[in-house]
Amino acid sequence: MLILGIETSCDETAVAVVRDGTHVLSCVISSQRARFENTGGVIPEDAARQQVLCMLPVLHACLKEAKIDPRELDAIAVTKGPGLLGSLLVGTTTARTLATLWKKPLIGVHHTLGHLSSTWLDPIQDSPSTIHHPPFPVLTLSASGGHTDLWLRTSHTKGKLLGSTRDDAAGEAFDKGAAQLGLPYPGGPSIAKAAETGDPHAYKFPLPLHDDPSLDFSFSGLKTSLRYLLRDLTAHDSPSTIHDIAASYQHALCAHLMDRIMRAVHRHPEIKEIHLVGGVSANTSLREMLQKSVHGKTIRWPTKLIYCTDNAAMIAAAGEFLVREHGGRAYEQFETTASLPLAMAVS
Repeated sequence: MLILGIETSCDETAVAVVRDGTHVLSCVISSQRARFENTGGVIPEDAARQQVLCMLPVLHACLKEAKIDPRELDAIAVTKGPGLLGSLLVGTTTARTLATLWKKPLIGVHHTLGHLSSTWLDPIQDSPSTIHHPPFPVLTLSASGGHTDLWLRTSHTKGKLLGSTRDDAAGEAFDKGAAQLGLPYPGGPSIAKAAETGDPHAYKFPLPLHDDPSLDFSFSGLKTSLRYLLRDLTAHDSPSTIHDIAASYQHALCAHLMDRIMRAVHRHPEIKEIHLVGGVSANTSLREMLQKSVHGKTIRWPTKLIYCTDNAAMIAAAGEFLVREHGGRAYEQFETTASLPLAMAVS
């Protein structure tokens, strides 16, 4: 199938064209990251207003880059939730209008299912049979500023949720930690950059939920520990101290994520692959820790940085997999909603 994907769940305006759920013909994103650097986060109403202005230019640029005519499309896929309601409505209203004008079927996609599908975009050194019939079950950590979840998947669209965050998401922990350290938004990249010249073992942070038998996540204790550590700093501390703290804080966040991944691997020996998706999957430290800890299983993360963050190619891919595994049910009518249960991401 040739699917046009639209993603506007937060502050990005993204449109992509994907063939067969893997081959990206074009992926265009208009990001408002720079716009919200001074506010330390996204202002929902402002984000939606800018998306209204960006949508048509991004759409036209995407179609031009893909070198396709809308008549060639088989379907349109769009994020139906969760996310910022105003932003979501920009995307779904556009998708519904295009589906009517171009007479194309419409597929509503759960935002998290999009991230779960991102590891198959632009495959490298994989045969088509592996891409379309991967060796499930797959353990997937989906971590970003809006969610941190651990999934056991038995197909592209089927599986169960093993654990999720009890408070902030991992990306939020990076953002709030960066704010405490005086580093710019978004926190993940800024902490990673500061950590490059720091010692990840210079300061000891607690391992959250280390005695908890669940596979849930919690980051509130790490943020509190960081606040107390910064409070106790003195004027005699070296200028390099901030880099050491950033490195140690990043190591602690990644160690918590790795702790839950390894617990899941030990409980489910049938797992054949481990995937990292979402914005936090771009973190080099997390990737290195996973590679050092896991042996005998295939490890995947998105092949390009653009596929780690919110993008429309992953939504188009998810649309393909929904049609492939659910047939006509993938085209059922849907509501645009800011709150969409995680359990609805997969069936």
